[in-house]
Amino acid sequence: MILYNETINIDNTVAEEWLQWVKAVHIPDVMRTGYFLRNQICRLMDEVDNGGTTYAVQYTCRSLEDLEEYQRDHAPQIQERHMKRYEGKYVIFSSLLEVVGIDVERKNEY
Repeated sequence: MILYNETINIDNTVAEEWLQWVKAVHIPDVMRTGYFLRNQICRLMDEVDNGGTTYAVQYTCRSLEDLEEYQRDHAPQIQERHMKRYEGKYVIFSSLLEVVGIDVERKNEY
Protein backbone atom coordinates (compact mmCIF):
# COMPACT_ATOMS: atom_id res chain seq x y z
CA MET A 1 0.00 0.00 0.00
CA ILE A 2 0.96 3.62 -0.55
CA LEU A 3 0.67 6.49 1.93
CA TYR A 4 0.30 9.89 0.28
CA ASN A 5 1.17 12.63 2.76
CA GLU A 6 0.53 16.36 2.34
CA THR A 7 2.20 18.48 5.01
CA ILE A 8 0.75 21.97 5.20
CA ASN A 9 1.55 24.98 7.33
CA ILE A 10 -1.56 27.15 7.43
CA ASP A 11 -1.62 30.73 8.71
CA ASN A 12 -3.10 30.94 12.20
CA THR A 13 -5.58 33.61 11.06
CA VAL A 14 -7.41 30.94 9.03
CA ALA A 15 -6.21 27.69 10.63
CA GLU A 16 -9.40 26.85 12.53
CA GLU A 17 -11.65 27.59 9.56
CA TRP A 18 -9.25 25.69 7.25
CA LEU A 19 -9.39 22.59 9.44
CA GLN A 20 -13.20 22.58 9.42
CA TRP A 21 -13.27 23.09 5.63
CA VAL A 22 -10.74 20.30 5.03
CA LYS A 23 -12.82 17.92 7.14
CA ALA A 24 -16.18 18.92 5.65
CA VAL A 25 -15.27 19.54 1.99
CA HIS A 26 -11.71 18.78 0.87
CA ILE A 27 -11.19 15.28 2.25
CA PRO A 28 -14.70 14.12 1.27
CA ASP A 29 -13.99 15.36 -2.29
CA VAL A 30 -10.73 13.38 -2.36
CA MET A 31 -12.33 10.24 -0.92
CA ARG A 32 -15.26 10.38 -3.39
CA THR A 33 -12.80 9.76 -6.21
CA GLY A 34 -12.58 6.15 -4.99
CA TYR A 35 -8.80 5.89 -5.09
CA PHE A 36 -8.15 5.97 -1.34
CA LEU A 37 -8.98 3.47 1.37
CA ARG A 38 -8.65 5.75 4.39
CA ASN A 39 -7.41 9.14 5.52
CA GLN A 40 -6.22 10.88 8.63
CA ILE A 41 -5.24 14.36 9.75
CA CYS A 42 -2.39 14.87 12.19
CA ARG A 43 -1.32 18.13 13.85
CA LEU A 44 2.36 18.74 14.52
CA MET A 45 2.71 19.02 18.30
CA ASP A 46 6.25 20.35 18.73
CA GLU A 47 6.03 23.25 16.35
CA VAL A 48 8.13 26.39 16.40
CA ASP A 49 5.98 29.52 16.60
CA ASN A 50 6.03 30.80 13.02
CA GLY A 51 2.54 32.24 12.77
CA GLY A 52 1.09 29.02 11.41
CA THR A 53 -0.10 25.58 12.39
CA THR A 54 1.25 22.47 10.65
CA TYR A 55 -0.88 19.49 9.71
CA ALA A 56 -0.18 16.26 7.86
CA VAL A 57 -3.13 15.08 5.79
CA GLN A 58 -2.57 11.44 4.88
CA TYR A 59 -4.32 9.18 2.41
CA THR A 60 -3.80 5.43 1.97
CA CYS A 61 -4.24 3.84 -1.46
CA ARG A 62 -3.74 0.35 -2.86
CA SER A 63 -1.06 1.09 -5.43
CA LEU A 64 1.19 3.66 -7.01
CA GLU A 65 -0.85 3.30 -10.20
CA ASP A 66 -4.02 4.34 -8.34
CA LEU A 67 -2.24 7.38 -6.91
CA GLU A 68 -0.85 8.39 -10.30
CA GLU A 69 -4.31 8.10 -11.87
CA TYR A 70 -5.81 10.21 -9.07
CA GLN A 71 -3.08 12.83 -9.50
CA ARG A 72 -3.59 12.96 -13.24
CA ASP A 73 -7.42 12.89 -13.42
CA HIS A 74 -8.66 14.49 -10.18
CA ALA A 75 -6.00 16.28 -8.13
CA PRO A 76 -5.64 19.39 -10.32
CA GLN A 77 -9.29 20.42 -9.81
CA ILE A 78 -9.33 19.61 -6.11
CA GLN A 79 -6.02 21.39 -5.49
CA GLU A 80 -7.19 24.45 -7.42
CA ARG A 81 -10.20 24.87 -5.10
CA HIS A 82 -7.85 24.74 -2.11
CA MET A 83 -5.41 27.19 -3.67
CA LYS A 84 -8.11 29.74 -4.55
CA ARG A 85 -9.66 29.56 -1.08
CA TYR A 86 -6.39 29.89 0.89
CA GLU A 87 -4.02 31.59 -1.54
CA GLY A 88 -1.08 33.21 0.25
CA LYS A 89 -2.07 31.59 3.57
CA TYR A 90 -0.21 28.28 3.36
CA VAL A 91 2.91 26.38 2.40
CA ILE A 92 2.58 22.74 1.40
CA PHE A 93 4.76 19.83 0.38
CA SER A 94 3.90 16.26 -0.48
CA SER A 95 5.66 13.00 0.22
CA LEU A 96 5.04 9.46 -0.87
CA LEU A 97 5.65 6.47 1.39
CA GLU A 98 5.40 2.74 0.83
CA VAL A 99 3.73 0.98 3.76
CA VAL A 100 6.00 -1.92 4.73
CA GLY A 101 4.34 -2.86 8.03
CA ILE A 102 1.12 -2.13 9.92
CA ASP A 103 0.58 -2.60 13.66
CA VAL A 104 3.94 -4.33 14.02
CA GLU A 105 4.38 -5.64 17.55
CA ARG A 106 7.50 -6.33 19.54
CA LYS A 107 8.38 -9.98 20.01
CA ASN A 108 10.30 -11.30 22.99
CA GLU A 109 13.49 -12.74 21.59
CA TYR A 110 14.65 -14.74 24.63
